[in-house]
Amino acid sequence: MGKAWGFGRHGGPEVQEFFDRPDPVPGRGEVLIRVDVAGVNPLDHLLRSGPVDGLDGGRPFPRVLGMEAAGTVLALGEDVDGLEVGDAVFGFALTGGGTYAETTVLSAPHTARIPEGLSATVAATLPVAGTTAVDVLDQLGLPAGATVLVNGVGGGVGLAVARLAVGRGLRVIGTGSTAKREHAEAVGARFVDYTAEDVAAAARALVPDGFDGIVDLAGGSSLRTVAPLARDPRNVIAVGDMSVPDLGGRFVERRVDRENLERSARLALDGLLAPVITAVHPLSDAPAALAAVENGHASGKIVIRVA
Repeated sequence: MGKAWGFGRHGGPEVQEFFDRPDPVPGRGEVLIRVDVAGVNPLDHLLRSGPVDGLDGGRPFPRVLGMEAAGTVLALGEDVDGLEVGDAVFGFALTGGGTYAETTVLSAPHTARIPEGLSATVAATLPVAGTTAVDVLDQLGLPAGATVLVNGVGGGVGLAVARLAVGRGLRVIGTGSTAKREHAEAVGARFVDYTAEDVAAAARALVPDGFDGIVDLAGGSSLRTVAPLARDPRNVIAVGDMSVPDLGGRFVERRVDRENLERSARLALDGLLAPVITAVHPLSDAPAALAAVENGHASGKIVIRVA
């Protein structure tokens, strides 16, 4: 039996609970891992709040929270290629196993070995934030010297996008609340504080001719405020707001396979994709870790150290 943290039914934080569960048995195309570190993401509380097609694996309640983890392979299911028992790995729990637990199952095609020199803590941040940053900037395909606005730069994904964009030679402007300024500027972004100034006016003053690309991580009215700042509406890429095509923009095209995980790990080793990890919680403090992300006040990336 191992300790896990999850939820007994869909709902708010009140449905969350710690519980013991047997080690999961890896199914076809899965690997059982001992979890060292789990990443915390907004998707975690969205999955708790209600069903998301294709991401709960049809598993019964109670379900374990979490989508990304790093750890050590304990057992292999059928039809698993390229991974062995004892490998240090990181990846996605796309079949509903959750990652806020001492052991869990990851989807093998969406799991990669951790390269030598990369810590499990950093690796655990890459499946969501790291690969999203790679995907959105690849989709934009902007040349060095182009301008990009990262709307909602202060979270784990936003800072990863900004850091990688700077490494590609882009001029980066990021928007966020006052508390996010320090981290945004540390990764090389020029910061616009939406709590202190008119975002559209301030951004337009910095880039009068309009932005070559906009990466939106805020959605809603904030997206609608910044979208007109793009020179070409097709270069407005949203990570969370599915209504972006109504504005002429596009939703991010995600690639969550092993190849993209390995690419993100190489970028992290080279310092071009350096996650800003602002808090490391023990599993016993998982409620506080998720609450910080759910209330929108978290800066950078929060992780849970399990082992």
